[in-house]
Amino acid sequence: MRNVIVVTGPDLDPSAEKLVAAHGFETVHTPPYAESAVIAELLARTGAQGIISRMGRIDGTVMDAAPHLRVISKHGVGVDNIDLAAAAARGIPVLVATGANAVSVAEHAITLLLATVKRVLPLDAGLRGGRWEKPGFLGRELAGARMALMGMGAIAQATGRMGKGLGLQLCGYDPYASQTAFEQLGASRCDSFDALLEQSDILSLHCPLTDQTRGILNADAIGRMPAGSYVINTARGGLIDEAALVAAIRSGHLAGAGLDTFAVEPPAPGHPFFAEPNIVMTPHIGGVTREAGARVGVEAVRGLLQVLGGEAVASERIANRALLANAGAQIPKAGE
Repeated sequence: MRNVIVVTGPDLDPSAEKLVAAHGFETVHTPPYAESAVIAELLARTGAQGIISRMGRIDGTVMDAAPHLRVISKHGVGVDNIDLAAAAARGIPVLVATGANAVSVAEHAITLLLATVKRVLPLDAGLRGGRWEKPGFLGRELAGARMALMGMGAIAQATGRMGKGLGLQLCGYDPYASQTAFEQLGASRCDSFDALLEQSDILSLHCPLTDQTRGILNADAIGRMPAGSYVINTARGGLIDEAALVAAIRSGHLAGAGLDTFAVEPPAPGHPFFAEPNIVMTPHIGGVTREAGARVGVEAVRGLLQVLGGEAVASERIANRALLANAGAQIPKAGE
């Protein structure tokens, strides 16, 4: 049997590829955003024991095509493209590369914030169109504004640290985070999502997409935010009711939004966001930097190789740990 790892995407950082080769494995790649049937066929043909998940959905049908599959390792932390329950039912741990891309994504969140609040793109377009829009222009100062962090994981904490450098006041909501995380960041802790919204001059989303968080920023939630506030999303597009966001921006209740993720990717031609100059968009590239790619790739490969080699894996890296336990499956021993 070949020692094969399937990468659902066209590339992997050279440092990660080097680690794969050093352990006697080889990688085979799918095209970008391959259909499940394409992934399944490649798994069946290669007899792959592991998957590095980048693009495309991995569901039970895909897993059933790979009887030798022992581990799925996410190239990042968002696992909404992987059926965690289906993996657990088959005894397959799903790993995440916790914190490896935090700095890059946080930098991008701050970039979207600055571009949106300072209206960089509309002003640039005006100059290129022959307009000098200084007369009548009135900008907004960020120092002293309240940045509300939905989620308090590694990316949220890195974003908060950078926000503090701009003079932003921090608050956050995350029922699963320790009080120490808030104290170390210097952020006040909100006891509910509603309480967070009410303090959100700038709402920055950093939570996973789950059944509980899907569409959590809906019309009612947006209505609880202060008039003239902003939304920044570098997490998952499905957290936002996109129609409600557009309506709030058109009404003036929201002053703008900076978005790196969308409910459907890529968004369809003619998506309402494209007509809104107060929305700044990028194509889900917050964590796509040379530095983050190397860290995430190496961590994704390292975790996968640990499972295949029967080594310890840190418990916080196993995204479906509870589901594995409920299914009575063997769980990789937790590292210290």
